Amino acid sequence: MELPLPPRHRLCDGSGDAQPEDTAPNPVMWTREIPYIDPVAAAARLRSLPGVAFLDSAMRHDPLGRHSIVAADPFARFRFRAGQATLDGAPVPGGPFTALRACLAPYRIAPSPDIPFPGGAIGYFAYDLGAALERVAAPARRAGLTDDIALNLYDTALVIDHAAGTGRLVATGFPETEPEARRTRAAARLARFADRLGAGAPVEAAAEPADPLVWHSNFDRQSYEMAVEKVRAYIRAGDIYQANIAQRFTADLPADFDPFALYRRLRATNPATFGAYLEWDGLTVASSSPERFIRLDGRRVETRPIKGTARRLEDPEADRAVADALQADVKERAENVMIVDLLRNDLSRVCRPGSVAVPTLCGLETYANVHHLVSVVTGDLRDGLDALDLLEGTFPGGSITGAPKIRAMDIITEIEGDARELYCGAIGRIGFDGAMDTSIAIRTVFMDDRQAVLQAGGGVTLLSEPGPEYDETLAKAARVFEAFA
Repeated sequence: MELPLPPRHRLCDGSGDAQPEDTAPNPVMWTREIPYIDPVAAAARLRSLPGVAFLDSAMRHDPLGRHSIVAADPFARFRFRAGQATLDGAPVPGGPFTALRACLAPYRIAPSPDIPFPGGAIGYFAYDLGAALERVAAPARRAGLTDDIALNLYDTALVIDHAAGTGRLVATGFPETEPEARRTRAAARLARFADRLGAGAPVEAAAEPADPLVWHSNFDRQSYEMAVEKVRAYIRAGDIYQANIAQRFTADLPADFDPFALYRRLRATNPATFGAYLEWDGLTVASSSPERFIRLDGRRVETRPIKGTARRLEDPEADRAVADALQADVKERAENVMIVDLLRNDLSRVCRPGSVAVPTLCGLETYANVHHLVSVVTGDLRDGLDALDLLEGTFPGGSITGAPKIRAMDIITEIEGDARELYCGAIGRIGFDGAMDTSIAIRTVFMDDRQAVLQAGGGVTLLSEPGPEYDETLAKAARVFEAFA
């Protein structure tokens, strides 16, 4: 099917061969329709290629969970670590976003309304990137498992539309930039990916782990409750209004551990709209995040902060009562509103004056193990700015730092002691068309071949009670632990 692009461009025909018109030697992109395929099966069949990236709408929701994206075999790898950006290992000058912008600059295409991701960068921005953007305290300990930015550049991707029941391969032909070379590469890539996705036996159920993992935390109940009291003391002293404090759990992995099987169990036990599985460079990320950080579609910006959590109950009537109580809870609503104000301020730095709005305040969203209060803050990006300006102006997300943000970040570092690394950073995609969608990296495990790391936390305000705050962190981690057990 042809897409509404500039009149000189035409996409591929049904065979998958690139067919640009004689008057259009440099088409925007090429596509190939394939039969609908389960996204887990698609990811499994592309895992033999390097650098598989799976952005997974495991919890169906239109529009939040409508599409899943699977990409593999990137043509370039951007990293930022210890103050230095690299592309395929070669240094790139400038700060993190200046360097990233320069690396993305050669690969620009026009947006198409029917394709949410036409190829582009997929990966993560670690929480510790904040130290390159603001003057904040350095943590006492850092394990060094993650980069501050890790993005792979993909020229070919599968876009699955769960609502329409369709699958579409998209290829840009990059890194080739000469029109005929792009066309040739795109045609070959479409054929290669279609063959891999169409081959192979059905994917078997994820195997159960042989033995449960033993998790260790950098807090016990008493020390976490003392941390909550310390935050409350800072609030009474006028330093902050709120801070998000997290536990860091670690577990040793057996030699035969299968991270993809773990992710499949995780998406079953804790399905989420912003699931992700990234596998590259000796690091694997498995995320079941329910929270959007920042989306940019055209000039429209949206963020969806979560503040307010209650554990679900098995009895439907009791569960409904818990949800109603959460929506009426003065402390939880105040916490949510506080972060909404912070995010309105963050968006105002990069959005057109008068465009920032709050269409939803303290709405209820329900997931496998918890209920959440979720607000929606929107705006229109200022002319002359792009997705990277938007990220730089808002990172890290206010819902997982506190208010005021910079002072809260220093208090988090002081109390937690360990660098958060990926936790509470962002995972997602930046398209070659300039669009972006990212999640907050919560309910997220990152692991190498020896160790898995999981963090869970909650916002502390003056009204917080230490015991329930500790219990809330365990409720948030429970389904992730279950996937490992």
